[in-house]
Amino acid sequence: MANKEIHTIGVLTSGGDAPGMNAAIRAVVRSGLSKGYRVRGIKRGYSGLLDEEIIDLNARDVSDTISRGGTILLTARCPEMRTEEGQQEAAAICKKYDLDGLVVIGGDGSFAGAQALSHYGVNVVGIPGTIDLDIACTDYTIGFDTAANTAMEAIDKVRDTSTSHERCSIIEVMGRDAGYLALWCGIANGAERILMPEEHHYDEEEIVEDIQECRKRGKKSYIIINAEGIGDSVNMAERIEAATGMVTRATIIGHMQRGGSPTVKDRVYASIMGAMAVDVLEEGKRNRVIGYKGAEYIDYDIEEALSMKKEIPPYQYEVAQRLAL
Repeated sequence: MANKEIHTIGVLTSGGDAPGMNAAIRAVVRSGLSKGYRVRGIKRGYSGLLDEEIIDLNARDVSDTISRGGTILLTARCPEMRTEEGQQEAAAICKKYDLDGLVVIGGDGSFAGAQALSHYGVNVVGIPGTIDLDIACTDYTIGFDTAANTAMEAIDKVRDTSTSHERCSIIEVMGRDAGYLALWCGIANGAERILMPEEHHYDEEEIVEDIQECRKRGKKSYIIINAEGIGDSVNMAERIEAATGMVTRATIIGHMQRGGSPTVKDRVYASIMGAMAVDVLEEGKRNRVIGYKGAEYIDYDIEEALSMKKEIPPYQYEVAQRLAL
């Protein structure tokens, strides 16, 4: 696609919301307008695309949004985009509204939808927006930093009351099948244990023994960070209390991790990624994903990006275990 062929850019947010999405939307809108493009916002993600909830956006529409959590374009799940019929219809609607490029802000499910649209001739650019940090082509995803800070502050508060009551606390953080939030919070909050899907072969009896040893040494509390992908926090708390005699409570932090005003990192990184998405379209590149690797913002072919695999860095997990001593 030559530069002169870009006239209209669409932007949508899809899947779970993440703090910083508004900063990315704002950057797409204002960067596009600065280059003379028409920018259209698609409400409620792919669901809104199929329902043709498509509006024009101007600079004023995104004023005073960079500090807001959530997404001003709203978001929704869309099972229809998993079907060939839904994908074909979505691609036809993109062409109907003359979208020369579609910027998709979301996680792996959103990127799968973008990849499908690319097969039907829609030029897509993906921006990683998910608190899970589970997209392999990038070291950073919009919303992770804010979510990690939100969880960290909540866990600090739980630690205070756990120490006062000499309890064990199992604190469940989000992340679906990825343990990055659990790992970061475990290190940041000085947790005694971190349970993650990537390290699923944990021994509950060994945890019970460790709790008992810690109590003998005079430790007043015991914090277990449990990833959403492990789950079962309430039942686990009941089992541990029965085995140790130590009062054990489960706290599921939940969706508060998705909300709140984004941190400076999420605002700045999201803004740069949003602007870069427009630059990539202007350069005539097709079907890309924006990423952050090695302290640089880069773009990948979408097929290459989605074929990558991501794992928990073993050294980081080793450090977490070492410091828990």
